[in-house]
Amino acid sequence: MDKLSRREFARGTIGSLLTWSLLETLFENDAFGNEVKPVTGKWLAGVNQVCRDLKDENIKQVIWQEKIEELFSKVRLDELLELVDFERLRKNLKIKAKSETSLRFNFKKTDGAPDRLAFGKQIFALNKGNSVVPHGHNNMATAFLILKGDLHGRHFDRLEDQPKHLIIKPTIDRKFKAGEHSSVSDYKDNIHWFEALTDNSFIFNIHILGLKRPGVKLPTSRVYVDPEGEKIKGGLIRAPRSNFRELIRKYG
Repeated sequence: MDKLSRREFARGTIGSLLTWSLLETLFENDAFGNEVKPVTGKWLAGVNQVCRDLKDENIKQVIWQEKIEELFSKVRLDELLELVDFERLRKNLKIKAKSETSLRFNFKKTDGAPDRLAFGKQIFALNKGNSVVPHGHNNMATAFLILKGDLHGRHFDRLEDQPKHLIIKPTIDRKFKAGEHSSVSDYKDNIHWFEALTDNSFIFNIHILGLKRPGVKLPTSRVYVDPEGEKIKGGLIRAPRSNFRELIRKYG
């Protein structure tokens, strides 16, 4: 424990929103040794306050994305993953033949941790050819960390909602590997799509729901869209609205 505390944990370089939730996931799956668990309470309290600030509109969604991306860039995933037993994490796990497999969990009682969290969390498990299918969000900010595997990640800005289509603009289209990350909000990179290029790929996800936009009244939800739509002027795409079943059939 002393050795660990003198490293990145003591310097605060892993004290980010995502890291807290990642640790929470791994603890629940007994992927860490017991010696790591006692330090998590104060981390979680600080992370929870950042989430609460966003929900209380003390910071803007795009600013939250900038801060989270900056924090994520400091995560030493290689050192963090030395403590992770992925075989144990995946024990008895059956990854779906199509789409993502969502792993949910509860946070174990830890000294100093808040009683009520302001964010949700999950891990997506995918095999080669599986996708977190293309979709956007209403009233939601979320961030991702690739834990294991290689994925093709795409993001799009959501510029205009139409009854049967969305007008979107490509913003990110590249390979993501372990330790890399991205984020989504109502205002930036709202549409995202991850396709696993390798078996046993894992994405950690943190999400904050129920965010408000002035003058916009939409239910908090996913918005499914097929980005392979009509290409229009300015590099934009007139992408048809879709549903989960259709996108699974097309993109796996």
